Amino acid sequence: MTIAPGVTTVGFIGTGVMGRSMAGHLLDAGYDLVVFTRTKAKADDLVARGARWASTVSELAAASDVVITMVGYPADVEAVYLGEDGVIASARPRTLLIDMTTSTPALAVRIDEEALASGLRSLDAPVSGGDIGARDARLTIMVGGDPDSFAEAEPLLRVMGPNVVHQGAAGAGQHTKMSNQIAIAGTMIGVCEAMAYAQNAGLDPHQVLKSIGAGSAGSWTLTNLAPRMLAGDFDPGFYVKHFIKDMRIALTSAREMKLSTPGLELVLAQYERLAEEYEGSDQGTQALFRLYAK
Repeated sequence: MTIAPGVTTVGFIGTGVMGRSMAGHLLDAGYDLVVFTRTKAKADDLVARGARWASTVSELAAASDVVITMVGYPADVEAVYLGEDGVIASARPRTLLIDMTTSTPALAVRIDEEALASGLRSLDAPVSGGDIGARDARLTIMVGGDPDSFAEAEPLLRVMGPNVVHQGAAGAGQHTKMSNQIAIAGTMIGVCEAMAYAQNAGLDPHQVLKSIGAGSAGSWTLTNLAPRMLAGDFDPGFYVKHFIKDMRIALTSAREMKLSTPGLELVLAQYERLAEEYEGSDQGTQALFRLYAK
């Protein structure tokens, strides 16, 4: 199957904080776009720009050459793909399924097996970069699945981000994303504590950022999220509740491998405290700073 603008119909399920921008880039690139999301209003701007609305997952799957999903939780992924009227039950033969949700490696393997049994192909392709990366088409995309299917999908994926890497068989994309989230967790708590330390030392933390952001401490989190922390801007680029979900998946996977991850356990506990004591579930991950701020 040739995947190309003007030739391929892409069905996109999930037009939230990140999915809306990702689907918009595909539309701008010339792909015929069909969209479905549980809250129709979240797709109104895409429909106004030329996307077609599907009233059900089944309708979208039957109309698409490629189906992309960007939903919230593994339970949502399972329902969308494996439900009675889900994608696998409704898609045409040879349709390529690409789940870009951060989900469990085991579910990615199961979807791949069920897809193959139904004459379909699948890739797990979780992303990193948050709302900014989605908006600017600068996402990092980590892909697991059949190499030939990856080769077909790569030009399409590159519309949403330049760093697209095939990591291995089904589930490998999700395992890579877990590595990513573990690294982010450690960085996030370090940035929060660094900014809190600067404040408590009587420094101007914005001036501190000018120094440490240009040195070996520099990171995406320090550059993009530390200013939001200091401004008290906790609007979601990536939800706390979704990060908690990711860290729980990573911790479960690590324990299955008998790998000790005390740093991950600490950060997860802090985020769970943020969600419970500060009602922070629907805020951005930078809201962890609330546990440290004066």
